[in-house]
Amino acid sequence: MNLADFDKSRNIVSLFLQRADARGEAPMLWAKRDGQWVSLSWAEAARRVCLLAASLRRLGLQAGDRVLIVSENRPEWCLADLAIMAAGCVTVPTYTTNTTRDHIHILENSGARAAIVSTAKLAGTLLPAIVQTDMCRHVIGMERIAPLQGGAFDIFDWHALIDGDPVQARAETEARLVNIGRDDLACIIYTSGTGGAPRGVRQHHGMLLMNIGGAAEIIAQDFSWDDHETFLSFLPLSHAYEHTGGQFFPIGLGAQIYYAEGLDKLAANIEEVRPTIMVVVPRLFEVLRTRIMKQIEKQGPIPRQLMDWAISSALRKDHGRRRLTDYPLSLLLEHTLRPKVRARFGGRIKAMVSGGAPLNPEIGSFFSAMGLTLLQGYGQTESGPIISCNRPSAGIKFDTVGPPMRGVEVCIAEDGEILARGELVMHGYWQNDAATANVLKSDPSGAPGSAPWLHTGDIGHIDDKGRILITDRKKDMIVNDKGDNISPQRVESMLTLQPEIAQAMIYGDRRPYIVGLLVPDAEWALQWATENDELFDFKALQSLPAFRTALRSAVDRVNADLSIIEKVRQFAFADEPFSIENEEMTPSLKIRRHKLKERYAARLDALYKG
Repeated sequence: MNLADFDKSRNIVSLFLQRADARGEAPMLWAKRDGQWVSLSWAEAARRVCLLAASLRRLGLQAGDRVLIVSENRPEWCLADLAIMAAGCVTVPTYTTNTTRDHIHILENSGARAAIVSTAKLAGTLLPAIVQTDMCRHVIGMERIAPLQGGAFDIFDWHALIDGDPVQARAETEARLVNIGRDDLACIIYTSGTGGAPRGVRQHHGMLLMNIGGAAEIIAQDFSWDDHETFLSFLPLSHAYEHTGGQFFPIGLGAQIYYAEGLDKLAANIEEVRPTIMVVVPRLFEVLRTRIMKQIEKQGPIPRQLMDWAISSALRKDHGRRRLTDYPLSLLLEHTLRPKVRARFGGRIKAMVSGGAPLNPEIGSFFSAMGLTLLQGYGQTESGPIISCNRPSAGIKFDTVGPPMRGVEVCIAEDGEILARGELVMHGYWQNDAATANVLKSDPSGAPGSAPWLHTGDIGHIDDKGRILITDRKKDMIVNDKGDNISPQRVESMLTLQPEIAQAMIYGDRRPYIVGLLVPDAEWALQWATENDELFDFKALQSLPAFRTALRSAVDRVNADLSIIEKVRQFAFADEPFSIENEEMTPSLKIRRHKLKERYAARLDALYKG
């Protein structure tokens, strides 16, 4: 791997073809077929990308035309994405959880002329949207798609479009790529919408190349990189985090990508694939931590004591206060607890990168104690998405998100907002100049010709070692009736670390105190019901005073570590878990506050009465 490749490449497709030519018949993409992992080589992937690009042009698509992808993570997703760009077109990824209404918004906003969809099930919500908008003229099915009556569009078979003369298709692709530069639009990624209708972020080729180049530098300088890096892709590829970190980053490294069978089989897939790098979200770490702790506790007092010692040692290391006894303890852990934990991750993990939402420092310390290297990244779709990342050489401190990536300029505005500048910054929102003007602003010094600053909406500061520390989201900040600022994410993270609580949202803007909306942990609730001779009925349990008292104890434990203004005085139960399906979580597993407030406002407001 040569870091100069990321600076010299004109576009993402050229970098991919360069890697494909170098890797040849080595495996690139893996998926389960009839219970067995089956690979697609780099050479074959390049062949199919060029053939599909040629077919898209034959359908009449022109440079700059937008093409939707509606698919679960699979090899064809990657091939479609690269082929769209190789055709000179613009990829528009969409979530598999989108409703017909969601698809209508994106089709109308993007003006897409074609769509690539994986299955008949996903076509069930997409095709009605295409009929209603009457814009999309071509639909390509990775699997068989039945036509929809009344649709003024043609349906094509994926396999028929990747057939033809590969030599001619490659030559045509190379000729087009000469005219696609770093400033040209590569994709429009719609934000997951934590606070309203999704907006299309215009991501250009240079933005993506700069992101993966910065990430590659960390692997090259802080880890022992080799030609056998392996990724396991399971987060939605329609999200910028996975799109860049789980797809283009491994392509830049010349790595292999395995596609997980789903979240329900993720643990088994990790042990089978034995990835070397994983791109994950904090919620997964929270779930894994809970499971690991439960298993260790079942093993008796000695493993529990070892775990407690390991966590205490990791916390001291994080704060630069290690004791002499920590070194022999680390040797003991290397021969007892840590190998078992690492085995659950396949035994080859070099680094797990957390992003998409804030990571509770306690979670980071836990995995560090278990002998796993956990890096927290930071950014947003508007920055491609990576602005900064922890790295061992800069000193990993879990309440920070590390120093800015290579080529990224960061400063703190007078009101504490984090600003970023560089090639990684988007060129604006698609067809939304007003929203663009709110986040892309010129240099405060008024220097002529200077690149605009991305106003991230995050509040924070930079520590004495150049690492960014984020304290909250500017727009999510709760301001109570006395004018005090309260960080909801910090309190919510502390609540969900309790074994009794699976999910939480706190509430209290312009109110005298904080209240919470809680979802009890299902496993804990089942255990409580069994021990208390109660029928396990989730809603019925919530009406029991004893059950509520048990949850109150968990809240009180958190309150003991909070300031007066942060304490959660009252709480209510949610009717069901927050999920992507009920639109109360984004696909990257962040809670949608506006949705929860709309649904539970009356219940939460009632907590302030009497």
